[in-house]
Amino acid sequence: MDKLTLLRTLRNDVAEPGAEQLAPSLDKLERAFHSTHAQSPAQEAAVISTSAAHTNSSAARRRFGFAGISVAAAFALVGVLVASNVLGLGGWRGGADPAAAAILERAATAALTFSDAPLSEGQYLRVSSQNVHITDGQENNGPIITYRINESSQLYVPADRTDDWVWVRNPIQLVDVLTPGGEVFAERRHPTTTADTLSQLLRAPDGAFYGSSKDSTWGSFDDMPRDPYLLLNYIYRVTLGAGPSPDGEALVFIADTLRQGTAPADLRAALLRAATMIPGVTITDNEATLDGSTGTAIGRVETNNAKRVEIIIDPTSGRLIGEREVAVVDIPESDVVAGDILSWSSVETAVVDAAPAGGTPDGVTCVFDPRPESFGCATAGSN
Repeated sequence: MDKLTLLRTLRNDVAEPGAEQLAPSLDKLERAFHSTHAQSPAQEAAVISTSAAHTNSSAARRRFGFAGISVAAAFALVGVLVASNVLGLGGWRGGADPAAAAILERAATAALTFSDAPLSEGQYLRVSSQNVHITDGQENNGPIITYRINESSQLYVPADRTDDWVWVRNPIQLVDVLTPGGEVFAERRHPTTTADTLSQLLRAPDGAFYGSSKDSTWGSFDDMPRDPYLLLNYIYRVTLGAGPSPDGEALVFIADTLRQGTAPADLRAALLRAATMIPGVTITDNEATLDGSTGTAIGRVETNNAKRVEIIIDPTSGRLIGEREVAVVDIPESDVVAGDILSWSSVETAVVDAAPAGGTPDGVTCVFDPRPESFGCATAGSN
């Protein structure tokens, strides 16, 4: 068998890579073949398992023998194939629970069926989001005070995405206090009086706020494969070393990308299908409610069993309702107990005819006026 055929048989349901993509892998394979002459007969075989079909988590697995390749060389080869997206972690280590996979597939199909509403010239996609999460603080060596805050915003994405995006970041709001007697401290950190009603109003072409690029802020959607298997391998690669586990961080990446509200329908469908190949993913709540909307919670418990990461979706429309993290065990030296929601985020999109006036790439601090006739900064403050 020639080397190119060997590469193709690793995964025959993935679109055939081009010569430029295969060049690094072929070079590594060539060196791996040449290195076998110094190996003992006991080291001359390695077996790599891969999923026979990434669209079916229960599909039978095939085995491929690399005759004449050392164990070390074979694993080195796997590494370079992962880096070039020919082979990866996705699919061959198992996947989501069948019930969760069915819900995710249903939502992916719906995401394509209920395609994005087209924007006319001058219109905007408004993405309204809330992020409620636990934080804590301490004053003068006193007790640690644990409380929840809400960070909300509205992002206005123009029909022509190279035009100015507008982002309204609302003042942080105190939600509740978990530590008995900690209300005074939490209120002092995030006062609810009129003195702290200042918002941040940002405006920048392509959504390049705070001097960053559009892709670094919102993600490079063009770089993300639409094949779910290749997409999951891409996610594993770009999140390598982040989070408590590769699988947990992959699910977080999927949730964060969906939560932005700016991903196109085909990418949203691919992300949901990629989630079906993440081991440990199950249905955690059939009727999970976030910010007044109810859907199905899909999630997994992290390897340290400290928290459960969930995405909540509407299977009938494929819409992401939000995401949340739930404590699985009591957290020492805090007032967080098993079952507490560590954080939750919700997202809602709508097509609107106007965006607020004003703003700069680094933000203008002001009292925000939401009235249509004003719709922007009413009173400027200091940055």
